[in-house]
Amino acid sequence: MALGTDYSGQDCSLAKALEVVGERWSLLLVRDAFLGVTRFSDFRRRLDISKAVLSQRLGSLVEAGVLERRMHGGHDAYVLTPSGEALWPAVHALMRWGDATTSTRGPRRLFRHVPCDADVDVFGRCPVCGTTPPAAELETRPGPGAGTDPPANPLSARLREPHRLLAPLRE
Repeated sequence: MALGTDYSGQDCSLAKALEVVGERWSLLLVRDAFLGVTRFSDFRRRLDISKAVLSQRLGSLVEAGVLERRMHGGHDAYVLTPSGEALWPAVHALMRWGDATTSTRGPRRLFRHVPCDADVDVFGRCPVCGTTPPAAELETRPGPGAGTDPPANPLSARLREPHRLLAPLRE
């Protein structure tokens, strides 16, 4: 039996979510948007993705209401909508799963709840206030499992510096 190209015949919330973010580039674009990447050229450089595929994926995420396209400083900027920001717990959980199953040195990124000045746990909870903070209240920095090779580009170098999630990064 051939694998279908979509999940339209399934009455399942997970299948419906995968229609939006289940393609291989989608969650990487969402991850980078959380990290502060907003420009088409920066997404392209960070992910080494073709222009055509990137255009199609960004367009799909905009159409689905995950990203919003705005003008910023004479350039198009792609920013997460509230619907996109609601993906943070899933993105964080997948990152932690990836760390647990593929890293021998620990997490590649750490996330600190800024108001409490405490790192969130593997479930995304703050040990001080007990909440699962939204992405806008988090700062990220490289963890012990982060790569040590020189960054491939200036934007990747900036991502090695502590910075707030959702704050736009520029080279």
